[in-house]
Amino acid sequence: MQDTRNGMMPFPPPFGKDRVICDFPKCYTAQACLQLKKDWSQEVKAACKDRTTRHQPWDRQTMSKVVVVGDLNVGKTCLINRFCKDVFDKDYKATIGVDFEIERFELSGVPFSLQIWDTAGQEKFKCIASAYYRGAQVIVTVFDLADIKSLENTRQWLLEALRENEPDSCFVFMVGTKSDLLASEERHRTEKDAIKMATEMQAEFWAVSAKSGENVQQFFLRVAALAFEDSILKDLERRVTPASIGRGEMIRSDQANLGEATSKDKKGNCC
Repeated sequence: MQDTRNGMMPFPPPFGKDRVICDFPKCYTAQACLQLKKDWSQEVKAACKDRTTRHQPWDRQTMSKVVVVGDLNVGKTCLINRFCKDVFDKDYKATIGVDFEIERFELSGVPFSLQIWDTAGQEKFKCIASAYYRGAQVIVTVFDLADIKSLENTRQWLLEALRENEPDSCFVFMVGTKSDLLASEERHRTEKDAIKMATEMQAEFWAVSAKSGENVQQFFLRVAALAFEDSILKDLERRVTPASIGRGEMIRSDQANLGEATSKDKKGNCC
């Protein structure tokens, strides 16, 4: 029998079972992680419990913005496509400007979304892509584990993304892709160098493979969990009423973001 409490007809949530996060996701390595924790904070637990008992509609949800940056051909698009579409295409075309995906989750009974921005790694598109760094809650710097130069460039990519955001407002991740291409000994050596740099950059390190899918799901669930908890805690700091916990400040529509950035680019004529 269908539940029609509050005069609302039930309907399936807009996400799959693999997007439901009950336990706090683990980090890749304790040597370079943002938070060594095994559970949600007590404040977040209480807020989520209150939120779910009020049967808030599914369309009232928090959305966090994730920007993915890095050199050309390091595998940014393949990483995103593996998670969002569960596909791998080695012959994909390079991203022109920016693109984005929206992924929906349920965390502790509360709906939550990630708006994942895929930015171009080509120099000629940097001025366009930088407009989309603004308002990011998460910055993901990507490098190719088989290309040490791309690791060295992550520092500059991070600086450019942080320049467009408020100080200390973003979680930072460093992701090494194409782990399937390296022998065990070489991978260990490269990861050691990456962990050292990630620590200096105050970033959490992950090694993944978009081709095999290794660690891709776990990485994005970790991103979602940390971004979600941070969003709820900021709501509480602003003394938001319990009924609105989990709603947050919605990011402006993608069309509006695209239109504004395009207009500014035309005026500046930077490219």
